[in-house]
Amino acid sequence: MFRLDPLQTLPVDGLAGALVGRVWDPGIGGPCVVAVRPEGLVDITASHATVRDLAEQPDPAAALKAASGAVLGTLDAILANTIPDARDPSRPWLLAPIDLQAVKAAGVTFAVSMLERVIEEKARGNPEAASAIRAGISQLIGDDLSRLKPGSPEAMQLKQVLIAQGAWSQYLEVGIGPDAEIFTKAPAMSAVGTGMDAGLHRISTWNNPEPEVVLLVASDGRIVGATLGNDVNLRDVEGRSALLLGKAKDNNASAALGPFVRLFDRTFSLDDVRSTVVSLTVTGEDGFVLEGSSSLAKISRDPADIVRQMIGPHHQYPDGAALYLGTMFAPVKDRDSLGGGFTHKLGDIVTISAPGLGSLVNRMQHADACPPWTYGASHLMRHLARRGML
Repeated sequence: MFRLDPLQTLPVDGLAGALVGRVWDPGIGGPCVVAVRPEGLVDITASHATVRDLAEQPDPAAALKAASGAVLGTLDAILANTIPDARDPSRPWLLAPIDLQAVKAAGVTFAVSMLERVIEEKARGNPEAASAIRAGISQLIGDDLSRLKPGSPEAMQLKQVLIAQGAWSQYLEVGIGPDAEIFTKAPAMSAVGTGMDAGLHRISTWNNPEPEVVLLVASDGRIVGATLGNDVNLRDVEGRSALLLGKAKDNNASAALGPFVRLFDRTFSLDDVRSTVVSLTVTGEDGFVLEGSSSLAKISRDPADIVRQMIGPHHQYPDGAALYLGTMFAPVKDRDSLGGGFTHKLGDIVTISAPGLGSLVNRMQHADACPPWTYGASHLMRHLARRGML
């Protein structure tokens, strides 16, 4: 059994920022929107029935700070009760910190990630073939394209060189071309929070975590906050065909978010996101440890540009969106055999952290062994109606 450390769960500056989350309250049989405060997690659902409603406010951080309500419990107690193996179902536990937002993701936004996607495609899902292909691709185009602006004349010139050498790929198209890859990671209401089991499809034998910053975007396109995410990925499935992206990405409990959304205010802004370093640690029951980091400063597309490509005149999200920004960290450390690379084992503890956002911790399990997703938007609406909050 693992545990959630309250100090590690919070940002390094503790409660200085505007932190919003969600808690399941067994006493009322449903979720509550909570403000994270020194006295504990405060139920503010009477003021803001959903995180979506809070995000739509002109100043969400100020609205969160002004809201009042009952304390559901201390952070320590609710975190301890969030771990499934230790849970008392009569007491509150933490949920993913978003609700009605669409769960979207941007892919191939870092040079290293782009190269790994090319390798996946050319290896056809075979990790043993990946090492040789990785060396060949890097020799041809190098392994640092972070200074190359997607869609620029220089990027288009590189595209022509790669086409001429037979090395062009659909992943390079979205990595250095004008159009970002933006896809639906998971349905609204399906994400799991910190402390929960995260899901891997049982058919996969080559998979990995993707540690990312996730932006909270209001329906009018304003970026109002950020949290951490694990865009669990099945490398073998996506490597077989990009048309299997849905099967590779959208499985039960495969979208992890949390621990809390930090709303933008004077203590934390989009510029802080742009300079964030996201750290990853995977600890296996076999004693294996994998560590790495991903710096948003090396992202090929600015976060605001990715949001503009996601939402606007071409596409609307009336309930807003949570947007995974992508990762530069693609684990290649050998786990079981030389050249075999990394893949998850059941029971792996994945910790994703950033100084301004805290830590998201999940245990890896087969998707069909994780608790099934049974609580959707219709259930939330009926619950809020019973509470008289609609």
